[in-house]
Amino acid sequence: MSTSNNGKMTMRERLAYSFGAFGNDSFYGLLCGYLIMFITSHLFDTGNKALDNKMISAVTLIIMCLRFIELFIDPFIGNAIDRTKTRWGHFRPWVVIGGTVSAVILLLLFTNMGGLYKKSAIGYLVLFAVLYITMDIFYSFKDVGFWSMLPSLTTSSREREKTATYARVGSAIGGGLVGILVMPAVLFFSAKGTSTGDDRGWFMFALIICFLALISAWGVGIFTREVNSSIRKNKQDTVGIVGIFKVLSGNDQLMWVGCAYLFYCVAINIVNSLEVYYFTYIMGRPKAFSIFSTINIALGIVATSLFPILSKKFSRKTLFTCALVCLLCGLSLFAVAGDNLALVLLAASLFGLPQQIVFLIVLMVITDSVEYGQLKLGHRDESLALSVRPLLDKFGGAVANGVVGQVAIIAGMTTGASASTITVTQAHNFKLLMFAVPAVLVVISIFVFGKKVFLSEEKHAEIVAQLEKTWGKHLDKGEKTPNQVVIPAPINGQLIKLADVNDETFSSGAAGDGFAIKPTDGRVFAPFDATVKQVFTTRHAVGLVSDDGVALLIHVGIGTVKLKGTGFVSYVENGQRVHKGQELIEFWDPVIKKAGLDDTVIVTVTNAKKLGPITIMKKAGKQVNSGDPVMEVDLTDPKPENDPSALKLTSDPA
Repeated sequence: MSTSNNGKMTMRERLAYSFGAFGNDSFYGLLCGYLIMFITSHLFDTGNKALDNKMISAVTLIIMCLRFIELFIDPFIGNAIDRTKTRWGHFRPWVVIGGTVSAVILLLLFTNMGGLYKKSAIGYLVLFAVLYITMDIFYSFKDVGFWSMLPSLTTSSREREKTATYARVGSAIGGGLVGILVMPAVLFFSAKGTSTGDDRGWFMFALIICFLALISAWGVGIFTREVNSSIRKNKQDTVGIVGIFKVLSGNDQLMWVGCAYLFYCVAINIVNSLEVYYFTYIMGRPKAFSIFSTINIALGIVATSLFPILSKKFSRKTLFTCALVCLLCGLSLFAVAGDNLALVLLAASLFGLPQQIVFLIVLMVITDSVEYGQLKLGHRDESLALSVRPLLDKFGGAVANGVVGQVAIIAGMTTGASASTITVTQAHNFKLLMFAVPAVLVVISIFVFGKKVFLSEEKHAEIVAQLEKTWGKHLDKGEKTPNQVVIPAPINGQLIKLADVNDETFSSGAAGDGFAIKPTDGRVFAPFDATVKQVFTTRHAVGLVSDDGVALLIHVGIGTVKLKGTGFVSYVENGQRVHKGQELIEFWDPVIKKAGLDDTVIVTVTNAKKLGPITIMKKAGKQVNSGDPVMEVDLTDPKPENDPSALKLTSDPA
């Protein structure tokens, strides 16, 4: 099963994946935002307020505890998905199975289960706990499987970026649509005269969202295809919570950005979960929540579009601080807006606009911390590092679920309540918990990020440059030992002496012996059969190891790490087997030149000190085409570790 047109996805596949993201985020919004409101405001109605409040406290505590437990299960879910082998692939079966089971069970949780809680409170709590953890586990299988399958849909970086963009739009619309539909749907299907809906209204609303989640999961399963290739072979051990803490303890930048994001995440999850309560019980205008949700969708798209522009003008630290200050202004205005709809919507906009920007900043820092940790610790922990953010998101959601239930009880926003029954004291307590506590957490987040996180784009560029120039030096010669290995040019252009390259590390030979080419086109090909051992995140360099143990770095341009991948497309991934003449990288030369950078392509044998003599076969200044022999490595006489012999020219170079 593979995509057509050499990795190019069809529009049908791209739209199906986007629809999957739409349904996935719709489901998540229903689960995290509105199941709690249904439980606190509508489910328990025995006529005994004290008993009802005890049931609400018990259920919300169960939800919070189970979600914390599920955090420890998630890494093993990911490992189980990786090891799944079916005719339909690794991921699609779990997307369909997980999406179906979780949708059915969540819909069941939006019922009173035949009034069981009135007959046996313990029986209801046990059944609820079993159903909830089962639903959450199957949803995790679907969620992890869905987002993990993106690399399997195509091997083209360009196609992945397009598909991820479509999915991001689908996510924003899906997550926002739940807020738009919630009160109109609940009130429409409820008995007339109710101001906050009834059981039937909430069930019908949940039915709509669960149905969308279910058919979107099946859409992904039916209309997408996973690419089968050698690069998808699982080679990683089980990832556990202990492993994550080991990485955190060694990678201080990952630890501190995670800490800052943790405080932020708990804060916004509390506020976001309580917003519908504010519109329903403080303002007494539940339908106006749809206006707010519509604005939020637009703000999310605007913020995502603005981020690339803002990130070029401001440092991450400045942008993060300004975003959270804007968020604090929104909270402050929200706290005093009362029932003034215009002020509430303005406050909600100030609070909602920065959230996508903060998310993207944190995502960029976490991604860059992979290379930081690699340089500091000597090993790369990509999967562990990138698993930190979703774990913190779930942790924030778990805390919010527990807090919201208690806030609803304290503020009197339980079954039978309405805006007219909320006292001044209850409203004051509600605002204190909704605004003051999150504000303190946001301030802590600003402080931690400002004081401890220093991993800027410039710092990351320095780290990547340092890593790529030292890549492969630790590799030993392979088992095969033919007399010579000929290394041809990987690109068309004019041959240049390595000593004449305008970069001291390369020109001095510190990054290995080799040559350079002034390119006449932007296509880089594999010079020999090899295994891809390193694809840099900035896509401008690739590390290959031949069957004979020659470690070759092909580096496009000088200082091009600063472009962070702009203008580059990588056609290979770590672990992939490539053949001579296979395209590795494509780049757009005008992007490099417009940035004022040198486009020279540098080719070095990074483990040259462990091999035999290396010979340049052609004179500098000659035009070469990809595939033309340029350099020869003699493996019959490996160099001693202390041999300072340099690169040499043949007596009669071609």
